[in-house]
Amino acid sequence: MKRFRVAVTALLLMGLSLPTLHAQTANDKPSVIKLDPALDELIASDAKLELAKGGFGFTEGTTWVPQGKNDGYLVFSDMAANVIYKLTMDGQASVYLERSGYTGYDVWNHGMDQTNGKAPDDPLFRKYNIYGSNGTALDRQGRLVIATWGGRSVDRLEKNGKRVTLADTYDGKRFNGTNDLVVKKDGAIYFTDGFGGLRLRDKDPDRGLDYQGIYMWKDGTVTLVIKDIPTPNGLSFSPDEKYLYANGSAAKYVRRYDVQADDAVTNSQMFSDMSSEKTPGITDGMKVDAKGNVYESCCGGVWIISPEGKHLGTIPVPELVANLEFGDPDLKTLYIAARTSIYKIRVKTPGIPGR
Repeated sequence: MKRFRVAVTALLLMGLSLPTLHAQTANDKPSVIKLDPALDELIASDAKLELAKGGFGFTEGTTWVPQGKNDGYLVFSDMAANVIYKLTMDGQASVYLERSGYTGYDVWNHGMDQTNGKAPDDPLFRKYNIYGSNGTALDRQGRLVIATWGGRSVDRLEKNGKRVTLADTYDGKRFNGTNDLVVKKDGAIYFTDGFGGLRLRDKDPDRGLDYQGIYMWKDGTVTLVIKDIPTPNGLSFSPDEKYLYANGSAAKYVRRYDVQADDAVTNSQMFSDMSSEKTPGITDGMKVDAKGNVYESCCGGVWIISPEGKHLGTIPVPELVANLEFGDPDLKTLYIAARTSIYKIRVKTPGIPGR
């Protein structure tokens, strides 16, 4: 798979609205690589990938927030800036929540090292620690739920703007870096936790839990639900919530679990194994459309996988993809968080809110 780059102008993020960049595509490179005819029902072969907004540090945690029938906006984390941004449909970005992850002051002691994906000899190369929030989602009351990563907790923003911590420990030990999350219709919140929120990762003296796992918060109680993925990351439900998908980050695979009536998960099965793929990228964020197809960030962009686990095609993206979300009022715009930028592309099959 050919890789390509889109030049992105570096902007200084000072908590102000960011200037709109002109929409860009990948020039003569295809925006969609079709591997199966079934892809034609999901996305047009001539669909164009556009740059919705660039100039961030490390984008993550995309969530569409509807505003009535004809409006809405995207919120997403910038982990390097420790900020959640709001991106409107006309391309205007502004600060939605400051100090969205770690809320202390010794920020140099928190968050793993990361770069903006550029080559070290590139004048625009940057290296920093990412201690801001990671995944976000809306609960069934429309409140924003946040995996705070460097904050090592799952927080929720109440309707009055108050921020409350729902969970920061399990079995008496602190989480190390809450990563991604998804909310079930009954209010249960499933979330991943790893070592990335710590400066020295698993060697950090402030480490809490000594393993990485997937947890569920429900009615104030935290339960460990999955421990067979060494490096858990992204989560998503099937449209009917019968299945929970969870991926293995650098291991490059997605597993599928049966969801029981009591919200426990069983029957762990390999859903999509991408471990042999050599193109740079990891299995990170994912979303499911209304037909049950899984859109998975991975090697070279976004992989579109059928409910049966077949790789139907790929949306190449110029930067390494971290997360994605279906948005706009018809939920037919796929927003893609990729390192320094938010990209977007139109699809034929809508997404599902919160999936």
